[in-house]
Amino acid sequence: MDLGMIGLGRMGANMSERLVRGGHRVVGYARGADSLAAARARGVHTVDSIPALVHALPAPRAVWIMVPAGAPVDETIDALVPLLAEGDVVIDGGNSNYKDSQRRARALTARGLHFLDVGTSGGVWGLKEGYSLMIGGEPGVFERLRPIFATLAPSPERGFGRVGGHGAGHFTKMVHNGIEYGMMQAFAEGFAIMERKKELALDLAQVAEVWRFGSVVRSWLLDLIAGALRENPTLDGIAGHVADSGEGRWTVQEAIDLDVSAPVITESLLRRLRSRESAPYADKLLAVLRHAFGGHEVRKEQA
Repeated sequence: MDLGMIGLGRMGANMSERLVRGGHRVVGYARGADSLAAARARGVHTVDSIPALVHALPAPRAVWIMVPAGAPVDETIDALVPLLAEGDVVIDGGNSNYKDSQRRARALTARGLHFLDVGTSGGVWGLKEGYSLMIGGEPGVFERLRPIFATLAPSPERGFGRVGGHGAGHFTKMVHNGIEYGMMQAFAEGFAIMERKKELALDLAQVAEVWRFGSVVRSWLLDLIAGALRENPTLDGIAGHVADSGEGRWTVQEAIDLDVSAPVITESLLRRLRSRESAPYADKLLAVLRHAFGGHEVRKEQA
């Protein structure tokens, strides 16, 4: 099956290569010449423009977009729409907000086009292990493109599926990432407690390795922790700055809108925000207040 891929960053390029290995023909486009050259080396047929990509695909076409969420997705769709024909499919595999996906689906449907929102999980390991694909959209369109999803997934029988209508794929990926925040935070706190217990001289890399097999907390995240601690047991040179790409914030906002208590996900998001503050203003104010009512010491910043 032929597929157009717009956006050949690491994720898009890895997905394209997995498809090529699975016997599909991928036509790829990216703005950067280096990205195009790297994709060609992976077996992708590259073109130098979006019109050329559309022209190179047989009808009905399927075009997968892997660009940053927000305006870049809208700009790419705007460039595609005049070139596509009735029955063609636009797929957004990035981390878009599900409300944007619903809006885009309505606009494309009005023009006789189809839209699938595909929440994609797997990160840099997806090329080897396969991707978890949460797909929203029309059942018939999903079935038409099943061979694509079956190739990208860990196996043709599992790891992918249509989870609901338009927006459902990106909604479930959003919640997936919120859960991921909480799991990561729990592991981080647990290992921090063990690291602080100096009298036991715990071998944390060994602890992680033991937990990987048979333990109720065994998981891919734990596999990654074990690998990281084998390479750098004391995490030397690592800054405690943790970024977020938005899905955790959206999950917390949805929980508020739906009156659902989600304290673990919310706190894990707040911890990420806190990790970026070098000298939190709130903590300074707390120190001043504690001194004011209790006479406790206020430590001065080091020059």
